Amino acid sequence: MTPIKRIFIANRGEIAVRIIRTCRQLGIETVLGVSEADRDSLGAQLATRAVCLGPAPSNQSYLKVGTVIEAAKGTGCDAIHPGYGFLSENKDLATACAENDLIFIGPSPDNLTAVGDKLTARNHAGDAKVPLVPGGTIESPEQAAELAEQVGFPMLIKAVSGGGGKGMKRVDRAEDLDAQIDMAGTEAQAAFGDARVYLERFVTVGRHVEVQIISDGETVIHAGERDCSVQRRYQKVVEEAPAPQLPPKLRQGLLDAAVKFARHIGYRSLGTVEFLVDVEREEFYFLEMNARIQVEHPVTEAITGLDLVAIQIAIAEGRPLKLTQDDIKLTGHAIECRLNAEDPDRDFMPSPGRVTQAWFPAMPGLRVDTHMQAGAMIPPFYDSMIAKLIAYGDTRDDAVATMRAALKVCALEGIATNAVLHDAIMGDAEFQKGGVDTNYLPGLLKRRQEAS
Repeated sequence: MTPIKRIFIANRGEIAVRIIRTCRQLGIETVLGVSEADRDSLGAQLATRAVCLGPAPSNQSYLKVGTVIEAAKGTGCDAIHPGYGFLSENKDLATACAENDLIFIGPSPDNLTAVGDKLTARNHAGDAKVPLVPGGTIESPEQAAELAEQVGFPMLIKAVSGGGGKGMKRVDRAEDLDAQIDMAGTEAQAAFGDARVYLERFVTVGRHVEVQIISDGETVIHAGERDCSVQRRYQKVVEEAPAPQLPPKLRQGLLDAAVKFARHIGYRSLGTVEFLVDVEREEFYFLEMNARIQVEHPVTEAITGLDLVAIQIAIAEGRPLKLTQDDIKLTGHAIECRLNAEDPDRDFMPSPGRVTQAWFPAMPGLRVDTHMQAGAMIPPFYDSMIAKLIAYGDTRDDAVATMRAALKVCALEGIATNAVLHDAIMGDAEFQKGGVDTNYLPGLLKRRQEAS
């Protein structure tokens, strides 16, 4: 066991502030790596120390493995916490940490290899007897056509590397297949430096449900599931836990499959196994594993009472897991809304600029994870998410009511946000009923557009 005294945080924004909060509670010093655009950020003010990694563009700062390693060593850190995004699932960073006597607060390089490539992860899922979406790899137009004929349209083209909807295309007709494969490959190459794609059946009515895994390498447990079906262009907008209106047998199958997959690859750390639930067939299929802490981890913390960042750090220190599966008790319901600096009325155009007011009043059942404060600048270089509202209640109806109240009183001024969209979602009868699928938000946006 190696106690950690000082952590280098290789990230920015709300997740950096979130990690600092737990480190303060644990008595661990923090050094935050910032770009030139983030020198005056809330995270830089709260950390024990902040050091500049380079210019604002992430490929010149947050994504430079060598610079991060040297900054961590130069400031006397014991460990690196990568947060989510950026280098969080980068095998080179994990390997470099091991070579430089730094603890990587995340899974091993072997774990990252096993799940970083979607095809490799898919093969591991098959070996672990975890259900897979019908589909497979393609190496030629003829092979693609043959696979599509076997599986049937609509099909989904997916990039082997990366995520966030890049390199992902739906194909409804055989005559469009070749062109869409070329487009997906070009997009994947530009985004991830890897043009490889594969085909899967497109599930017409599907829900996105994921399971939180906690493992010390020996003991593997889950902390329940989250529903992330409210999405726009494959990007999550609202998440909640537990997943509403999920048949008990299907829920237990998801939980068991996630643990089975993590155990099969010898996973160690926090991780999330993601599944696609085929609503019409009442079946579920493995999608991928995210080998990091998730944006939506607060809803799991709300219903379990756990501090997932603290657990992640303890596992990285080599401490055996103190929890058993029986210790995980799920109570109540939690919903998270991602507040983005974007304008829904202008096709979600990003809205960088200076925040003139940031007001999140204390409310029973409300948690706010943010790096926003009055005077803060939102740079144009990074993801547009600026805050997360997490509402908790004894029931789902209570959580929805708390979120609706919070959206009415919280204020972020000086920039446009998607708060009005979240208010529409929370007030929508279909969402309030629970169990919406991934078609829900595009449908709601279309209805709003037609009504305006």
